[in-house]
Amino acid sequence: MTRAIVFLLTAVVFGCNRKPFVDHKLKFEKISDNCENLKPSFRMVSNVAGERYEFDKCLNANFTKDMMNVSRRGDTVFVQFQPPASQKVLFKITLDIDSYPRYNFITVDGETFNVIPSN
Repeated sequence: MTRAIVFLLTAVVFGCNRKPFVDHKLKFEKISDNCENLKPSFRMVSNVAGERYEFDKCLNANFTKDMMNVSRRGDTVFVQFQPPASQKVLFKITLDIDSYPRYNFITVDGETFNVIPSN
C-alpha cells in the first residue's frame, strides 16, 4: 500500500513538471494534378491526443514531409509549407498536433485560426 501511494505522488509531481512541447504527425494525399479544385475549407477535430486539422493545399508535385515546418511561439502553433516552385498539385492534408501547454491559435502559411477544443 505504501509503494502505491509513493508511486501515485511521484506520478503527480512529475505530471505537473512537464516541459513545453509541440509534436506533429503529417499525412498527405495527392488529389489532383492541378490546383483548380482547391477548396478553402479548414476542419479541426479535437481529441485526447490533441487536434487534427484537415484541409486542401496546393504544393510542389514532389512534396515531402521535410517541406513543412511546425513550431510554437507563445500560445500560437505555426505551420509553414515550402512555397510551390514550378509544378503545383493539390494535396489533401491531415495534420495532427499535440502540444503542451494548450495553444489558442494556429497559423498556417500566414493565416491564423482560433483554436477552440471541443472537450
